[in-house]
Amino acid sequence: MKPNPKSLRAEPANEPGVSQRTWWSLLREDARCVLERDPAARNLLEVWTIYPGVQAIALHRMAHALWGRGWRYLPRCISFIARGLTQVDIHPGASIGARFFIDHGTGVVIGETAEVGNDVTLYHGVTLGGTSWRIGKRHPTLGNHVVVGAGAKILGPIMVGDRARVAANSVVIDAVPADATVVGIPGRVVAPRRRTTHGFDLDHHLIPDPVGKAIACLLDRVAQLERTQQAQSRIFATAEAPCGACDDHCTEPGFAQSFLQTSTME
Repeated sequence: MKPNPKSLRAEPANEPGVSQRTWWSLLREDARCVLERDPAARNLLEVWTIYPGVQAIALHRMAHALWGRGWRYLPRCISFIARGLTQVDIHPGASIGARFFIDHGTGVVIGETAEVGNDVTLYHGVTLGGTSWRIGKRHPTLGNHVVVGAGAKILGPIMVGDRARVAANSVVIDAVPADATVVGIPGRVVAPRRRTTHGFDLDHHLIPDPVGKAIACLLDRVAQLERTQQAQSRIFATAEAPCGACDDHCTEPGFAQSFLQTSTME
């Protein structure tokens, strides 16, 4: 059964659904968005002819239209040809929104029941995979303006909220809230709210390092404890072994104990 993308995410305001758009209008937007997100793209001729991500999504939109009309073998055949030409494997049943950009393209896999929102960017090696053999919804749903870094794996029927970022090589198996940044294996939310006012946020390399931060905190704590221990050691050494340069009263009975108590109070 074809999944309904509106059941898990809403279309942006004042924008018609993908099913109401023509194949050519969607394809033109897919090509033009490359110029906005890839500095290496110089003109539309390059985008149309040598960008495998654009070619893969063009063939997928054709196969998806046939899949929605009840065809099965022909859409799968188109998908097979597209994978051979572009190294991008998109099942014809996957629902993909407008202005979808696959950078580099190689190794991207999108499963049958996956749903991708508008203005989504995927880098090479991304997998939107399933975790079950049961029929039904088994692949992830990506909201609008999501960026997924190279090599990341998003598995299972989970929701990735709008404007979320998934760091490179992360493995995401739990839902991701909107505006969050996810990193690690398994993926953990390390930046719960991150917004940008400069258009698309493609800085997927600028991610927090929670492990490094935890180690730095531990090192600071150890250094602090060592300083405290050294200070206490100097107090004991001074109290128990006078240097001899003081007055004669340093050798009086009970001086060490009284000096230690006074130093501790200070």
